[in-house]
Amino acid sequence: MTTDVLLFKITLLIYFVTTICYLIGVISLKDRFRQNAIRLLIGGFVLHCVTLATRWVATGAIPVASLHESLSFFAWALVGIYLLFYLRYRTVMLGAFITPLALVLMIIGSAAPKQAPALNPMLDSWWFPVHVTLAFLGHAVFAIAAAAGIMYLLQERMLKSKKFSSLFYRLPSLDTLDSMNYKCLTFGFPLMTMGIISGAIWANSAWGGYWRWDPKETWALITWFLYAALLHGRLTIGWRGRRAAIFAIVGFGFLLFTFFGVNTFLSGEHSFRNFTGQ
Repeated sequence: MTTDVLLFKITLLIYFVTTICYLIGVISLKDRFRQNAIRLLIGGFVLHCVTLATRWVATGAIPVASLHESLSFFAWALVGIYLLFYLRYRTVMLGAFITPLALVLMIIGSAAPKQAPALNPMLDSWWFPVHVTLAFLGHAVFAIAAAAGIMYLLQERMLKSKKFSSLFYRLPSLDTLDSMNYKCLTFGFPLMTMGIISGAIWANSAWGGYWRWDPKETWALITWFLYAALLHGRLTIGWRGRRAAIFAIVGFGFLLFTFFGVNTFLSGEHSFRNFTGQ
């Protein structure tokens, strides 16, 4: 077992324990479990940084060329972005939604082949790390928006039905969740846009064309238009609350399909098989 794989498994274990702490904290309403979860998550994130750095040194390229690497990188970006939002909003409950998603990504990644792939020469470009970093950071921000949207809908439903579970008293206010959704959109949309632009520049250097209507490019453009519609609605029509929350959830669903469905099941330049030159 290589060092990076061992560190990956330890990180996965920490995220698992963190998820359990969050769940116990939600069910029992005991603050100490949620506070311990935050501490564990910070420690796990630091170790995750070391894991990715070790993998990068071992392979000589940013670790996103295989399914195992990309899922680990996605989980890292997700946890890192959540911690930034925690510093801003102190939304402990948001971690109860984000950490399980990061854990699922890590579990799926642990089941994928872990050996370092033989990289395709087309990845030998500094545009590659720029493109994938922007893309994954955008994914992570939109995951926060989707989680905030889910919490918004849950709280709104309890308010309308006047049936309040223990979760209700731990959720941020509807205004805070809506503000968080908007902040995610204002940060995530530029990241997605810059990711697409950098990808087009990289594609031109690698394949001689800025846009080839590859399945990944097509679905990324569809997802971009969806978030563009949401941003336009919020800025010009005044979309807020429930509609914005639903859009954020649907948009993240499209984003997940663009990542998992296209990379795994559809052929094209963005498939992992093409990345590794297999």
